[in-house]
Amino acid sequence: MRKALAGLGVLTAVAAIAFADEAWAAVTVIGGGLAEACSKAALGGERDIQFEKLCTDALENELLSPRDRAGTYVNRGVMKLRRSGWDGAVKDFDTAVRLQPDLGEAYVNRGAAAIGARRYAESLPDINRGLELGVQEPAKAYYNRALAYEGLEDAKSAYFDYQKALELNPEWELPREQLARFTVSRR
Repeated sequence: MRKALAGLGVLTAVAAIAFADEAWAAVTVIGGGLAEACSKAALGGERDIQFEKLCTDALENELLSPRDRAGTYVNRGVMKLRRSGWDGAVKDFDTAVRLQPDLGEAYVNRGAAAIGARRYAESLPDINRGLELGVQEPAKAYYNRALAYEGLEDAKSAYFDYQKALELNPEWELPREQLARFTVSRR
């Protein structure tokens, strides 16, 4: 893939993009109980269905504030994403948005689900909205937006978003690995 970069020369991505390495943003829920256990599982990278059931049980049986209820939907959706359950995850993120329209993580993750389903253009408005609202881990949003741009064959935008993700989280290896695939040369 060779794309012209205005003022920068040519950018080349030398390998296929790794869509399996999307980044998902969980929501911290505190206060004890199943919703907090669901939050910890999502934040801890769990993908087993038993942890998703914690979230479902919390939603069905616990009295939660609107923000914690929306966060629990996001967390359950994140676990569905980890198992490539795009449609189920989108339903959870849609519910979270209805409950808490200012929860940026719901939008970013709904965008990630669209990327997973290879609907790249559809992902961009959600990721952009999440960034506008603010998220706890903006590097993940920029990383996912970079994946979407690559899926749309916009290497220049992808390159800059991978750079932004790395700038925001210099210890995170995924954007560094993606950037290593690019070559920038002057014309």
